[in-house]
Amino acid sequence: MEVEVQLSSNMRKALLVLNCVILSIGNCGGPLVMRLYFVRGGKRIWFSSWLETAGWPLILVPLIITYMHRRTKQGSHAKLFFMKPPLFVASAVIGVLTGLDDYFYAYGVAKLPVSTSALIIASQLAFTAAFAFLLVKQKFTSYSVNAIFLLSIGAGVLALHSSSDRPANESNKEYYLGFFMTLAAAALYGFILPLVELTYKKAKQAITYSLVMEIQMVMCFFATVFCTVGMLVNNDFQAIPKEAKEYELGEAKYYLVVVWNGIIMQCFFLGAIGVIFCASSLVAGIVITVLLPMTEILAVIFFDEKFQAEKGVSLALSLWGFVSYFYGEMKDSKKKKNPTSEKELPQTVNP
Repeated sequence: MEVEVQLSSNMRKALLVLNCVILSIGNCGGPLVMRLYFVRGGKRIWFSSWLETAGWPLILVPLIITYMHRRTKQGSHAKLFFMKPPLFVASAVIGVLTGLDDYFYAYGVAKLPVSTSALIIASQLAFTAAFAFLLVKQKFTSYSVNAIFLLSIGAGVLALHSSSDRPANESNKEYYLGFFMTLAAAALYGFILPLVELTYKKAKQAITYSLVMEIQMVMCFFATVFCTVGMLVNNDFQAIPKEAKEYELGEAKYYLVVVWNGIIMQCFFLGAIGVIFCASSLVAGIVITVLLPMTEILAVIFFDEKFQAEKGVSLALSLWGFVSYFYGEMKDSKKKKNPTSEKELPQTVNP
């Protein structure tokens, strides 16, 4: 039994590392590819929102592989899908919320430099912590409270002197709307992450990694349906061929950018729910936040974005907040591993 538990623990750690890598690819690459679409002539926000989850059929590949593996062991008794109706409904609802969040985020990326939108998204950890406390009874420490405060202040600093990095031909109104839409995206996704964790806990069935992938596929499918409605209302499907021909990098590269947008963003969503499965929603929020410096650096390199003083202050506060939270988690983890050390102290009696 001990060998099996150890093997299960090692497998869980391996899955956590794998999902962190997948999440890293999506979290760093996604904003860059999305911004590339907009800065080179793309204008369809609903289309960009749609691309964030349109890569959901890719999840069928690992699902088919895991099914074939089960079939070799269980024969005809192997189940094709594990998801039960209540879990399907919950995943569908979360999917619709994800579609709305996609629109908020795409709007922000369309109006703000990547370095700015990435720093605003850092506030997501504060929202994730708050909703995790409300939904899954996540415990707070002085370190986590300090992290939430620092991340919130860090995002607020960006509102100061914002016109200095405002893109050309964009009004202050559009810039500030992009700012608040990105903040709304951070808040909503900060709610979605604990909601997924709550769904895992309330599901009246065993949560396996295959089931996690099924949940992700259903979520992305309904998010895509939500954004498809927006595209139909906005006549985006009719505008895509014309937009492709007028794209600065050429028609072929337009479709290349679009396809890679869908693939990379699917990495983000799959990695996020995988980290929740292996750890918690708060850990997923932390991983997203700690990747912030890499996104900042890549944005400056690839898009030649300015890095003003307020962005430096915001970045420093964000990293300080992350270090504070991580240090608190390390201390809490040590206490859980040595619970008897504190209980043994009262047993000593002075002569």
